[in-house]
Amino acid sequence: MAREASSQTISPARSGTAVGRDVDVYRTRGTGVSSIEPRPHPTVWGDGDRGPLSPGALSGYEGRGYHLAEGALTSEDIDACRDELAHLTLRLGDDNRIIRERSDGSIRSIFDVHKLSDVVAEICSRPQIVDVARQILDDEVYIHQSRINFKPGFAGGPFYWHSDFETWHAEDGMPAPRALSVSLALTPNRSDNGALMIVPGSHKHFMSCAGKTPDGYHAESLASYRPPVGTPDEAQVTQMAEKYGIDTVTGPAGSVLYFDSNCLHASAGNITPFPRSNLFVVFNSRANALVRPFASASPRPQYLANEVMDPQRQQVRWQNASVGRS
Repeated sequence: MAREASSQTISPARSGTAVGRDVDVYRTRGTGVSSIEPRPHPTVWGDGDRGPLSPGALSGYEGRGYHLAEGALTSEDIDACRDELAHLTLRLGDDNRIIRERSDGSIRSIFDVHKLSDVVAEICSRPQIVDVARQILDDEVYIHQSRINFKPGFAGGPFYWHSDFETWHAEDGMPAPRALSVSLALTPNRSDNGALMIVPGSHKHFMSCAGKTPDGYHAESLASYRPPVGTPDEAQVTQMAEKYGIDTVTGPAGSVLYFDSNCLHASAGNITPFPRSNLFVVFNSRANALVRPFASASPRPQYLANEVMDPQRQQVRWQNASVGRS
């Protein structure tokens, strides 16, 4: 059921484009009203003349909000990641970084995997991956978040429609959508096994959400199919889908998807026999460092929202292929 008092028209831009505590151009939560607002910030932040992506690929990313490529991971990489995940599952037990399905207790996500695994840390620090983020965001970057999302055959749960940036802004204090996600396929992502769905072009708008962030909300929202706060109104999702359509992003194991932090996206459950697992790493611009949360009394734990570190220390960690390790 759609929430009450949702806006079904795209509102005029809010005044000003400054980022900070005085002028928040991405106001969300705290009221019973949700809306769709024009995004005042760019998708590709610089001229994009230096980096792995061609002008055509950059233009496609700017228009659709995502870029897909194959061959980012080798079969050896994938096998090594799967072995690591099996070890992590046994080692971590009931660690808070493991999120389980409410239905049967199976693992839904493991967070902070770049700190937990040298194999994952090395993949996340590869220039062919990091340089795309640097090119699009026009800045040095750091890892805001990393995770593995699991969708085992017959049991993988869905993820409801949302914009990552809305959560990162409201609950982590990310000022602007100068961040992107990298999704590396550890299994084939098929149209029938819960592949990611993106509304191309939705990143050009900010979809605010109604409601107020409860204390410690992350414990509920991460395990919920449709969290009660931080998800857009059904009427808004319908409006965006009717305007832009829905792309189902498929690809073989080893493929990579880069997508803007403000894209409206979701994924269905997996009732096929074919598992779907992806490694996600979120790169944030150093100039977009976290501040106090914009719509939450306190920030989420650091395993969900890493803070930018000292530049010299970060550079050493990039070089050691262990970004963000402690």
